[in-house]
Amino acid sequence: MTQVDTDAQAPPAAKLTLPTLTMMVVGSMVGAGVFSLPSRFAEETGVAGALIAWAVAGTGMLMLAFVFQRLAIRRPDLDAGVYAYAKAGFGEYLGFFSAFGYWASACVGNVTYWVLIMSTVGAIAPALGEGDTVLAVVISSVGLWAFFLLIRRGVKEAAAINRIVTVAKVVPILVFVVLALFYLKPHVFAENFAGADYAGSLFNQVKGTMLATVFVFLGVEGASVYSRHAGRREDVGRATVLGFLSVFAIFASVTIVSYGLMPMSEIAALRQPSMAGVLESAVGTWGKVFVSVGLIVSVLGAYLAWTLMAAEVLFVAAKDEDMPRFLARSTAADVPVPALVMSTILTQIMLVVTLFSDDAFNFALDLTSALTLIPFLLAAAFAVKIARTGRGRDLAVGLLATLYTAFLLYAAGLKFILVSFIIYAPATVLFLMARREQGRRLFSPRELVILAVSTAGAALGIAALALGWISL
Repeated sequence: MTQVDTDAQAPPAAKLTLPTLTMMVVGSMVGAGVFSLPSRFAEETGVAGALIAWAVAGTGMLMLAFVFQRLAIRRPDLDAGVYAYAKAGFGEYLGFFSAFGYWASACVGNVTYWVLIMSTVGAIAPALGEGDTVLAVVISSVGLWAFFLLIRRGVKEAAAINRIVTVAKVVPILVFVVLALFYLKPHVFAENFAGADYAGSLFNQVKGTMLATVFVFLGVEGASVYSRHAGRREDVGRATVLGFLSVFAIFASVTIVSYGLMPMSEIAALRQPSMAGVLESAVGTWGKVFVSVGLIVSVLGAYLAWTLMAAEVLFVAAKDEDMPRFLARSTAADVPVPALVMSTILTQIMLVVTLFSDDAFNFALDLTSALTLIPFLLAAAFAVKIARTGRGRDLAVGLLATLYTAFLLYAAGLKFILVSFIIYAPATVLFLMARREQGRRLFSPRELVILAVSTAGAALGIAALALGWISL
């Protein structure tokens, strides 16, 4: 059995209510991504493509939100959400990969937050560049470990801070939307409708935005990750849907109104955070400063929420004996410190990797999205699997969510799939450690096939990087 430090002596943790769970979902989703949306969309598509992209992404992610809602009700025995569903549906090894991939995506996603903060400050301190200089990485590393010390003090304290920060960071985004509507130029909006010459076909425009939409919607599953802390199980599903609907309206609005302020090509050329540059074009320098301050508050809050979720996934996987036992240790304050340390270390490593990337922010953003797709696909497929014996509506929702995540894998492209394999494959070492601790057979025949596929994918990815077929 897994041993946990001080669990027997620890007092019961306070249960999370529906408002708190909803705030955690919103806090997880409203982060760095929303401040980068104007330029990210303008690089790929015009207004028409953006509207279609949001319709596709909104429908697909709503189906995933419904999937997590229904699974929380139908399988209340499964905690930790994404990881638990993959394991229950498709076995321990794929469940392990789901847990590791979701955890790794959270850590890589945290890198985007530090890059964006440094890029924001870099507008007045050129030595920080666009968040990808040595000085920027050093300062980010200091902040990274400062947050580690904060979170180590207790999950309850960190969650309370997150609730306050969530409210604070939504305000500047709403102000941006209102001001953009007030200063909107109809002729500029009309000129941006079809897209610029560089955008390509409408299908390619929509396809090019998919990873960006995945990134900003990461966190829709946040309530299910914290299901073991929920006061009422049904609140997990409600918080998921309420959180999604709230942020969907915000994200789509930020993107669409931006097309009414500047030509599409100029938006695409803005440095991150591009939302600051868009507002500056309308109201002057104070608009840029206002958005920049809001971004820093937003990003720090999202970083806090995602670090908590990353550690939680490793901790629960270890409790279920799918990760090594040392990751199942927690303190009297219910903080899984070893899991938190591993999360911080991976984030630190990826921060250093950004020094070798051509575009640190977009690389980390796209890789975060790509790493999440396998866990999402397995959760959606599990919903289909159990819905075959239930209601037709649940089956339809599961099928739509599965088709959507499969399309996202196609949209991600070969580059990020191969880089994902490079990250996934070495993780098998942790799986082997857990199996050895339990004195079990290392791999079943089916698991050997999965191992062979992941290893081959990683080898191909390394070869592609070495030969210059793909680049960071």
